[in-house]
Amino acid sequence: MQTLLLRTPYDRIASRLAAVAPDLDVLVLEPDGAITRGGAPVAPAEIRPEIWWLSLDAFGKHGGDYFGRLAASPHARWVQTAFAGLDNPMFAPLAREGLAVTNSSAQAPAIAEYVAIHALSLLHPIDQQAAHQRDHAWKPVNFREVAETRWLIVGFGNIGREIAVRAKAFGAEVEAVRRSPSAEGLADHVSTLADLPQRLPHADVVVLACALNDETRDLAGEAFFAAMKPGAILVNIGRGGLVDEDALRAGLDRDQPAHAVLDVFKTEPLPADSWFWDHPKVRVTPHASNRGALTGARGDQLFLDNLARYVRGQPLVNPTRPEDIGRG
Repeated sequence: MQTLLLRTPYDRIASRLAAVAPDLDVLVLEPDGAITRGGAPVAPAEIRPEIWWLSLDAFGKHGGDYFGRLAASPHARWVQTAFAGLDNPMFAPLAREGLAVTNSSAQAPAIAEYVAIHALSLLHPIDQQAAHQRDHAWKPVNFREVAETRWLIVGFGNIGREIAVRAKAFGAEVEAVRRSPSAEGLADHVSTLADLPQRLPHADVVVLACALNDETRDLAGEAFFAAMKPGAILVNIGRGGLVDEDALRAGLDRDQPAHAVLDVFKTEPLPADSWFWDHPKVRVTPHASNRGALTGARGDQLFLDNLARYVRGQPLVNPTRPEDIGRG
């Protein structure tokens, strides 16, 4: 059983790798493009890796042609990716028979914190309180408690579930929108996409955490915003293509939603002249909700945990359906 790893991620986990899979034949793709085993060059005929780790390093300056090798490899049987969603068309070569693909849940806690912190800071009148402080005005401000709010989470995978954990910790009521009727004990109610027109008017916080596909493209359009509860908050940490941006702008003008927290956009990087930057009801972040200090370490451990399962013939964590790969 053979794996091919990039030098940088290999160096991060080398001390743990042997304990997890002591019989694994480990090849390393060096920054100069050479493939080594224990520091020595490997003959091309010996290179037949079935296990691949598509970490973020593969898309950095030292990534070389790792992804290209993976896409062309006839020997690949399993690839662990560093991505929560694989809808980007660039991943289409991975949607093939005989290749198991697992996505990442490593970023889920960080993204969930991003969602919770932004939503809580908008539910609580922090700006108004700060304004009174600047004016030296002793003016108490009443505020709405999170426990009386309802959160509608569209997409209830690893990220959606982590968001639910945090919302419920504050006593919020959580409704999940997903394919499966199961809420895994985390949501108070479960709905489907078809139910959105009836569920949106009751939601104080709406979070888009679903994949982008033919069913969800421009999901948040004119009808979506017209159904939203006036004063509600929209948070999009899914994909920019989930939102009809013109419809969102019109919705903001009438407080449906009253605020939008956006980490993803149809065009990235966001152009400097985009209206999003300066809109008073919009918070813009540069597709960075996953950049928690612990995300990288969780990703390394996820690969090792799934590797242990793979070598033992056990089911892998976070399997991705072929129809969810490269279809965005």
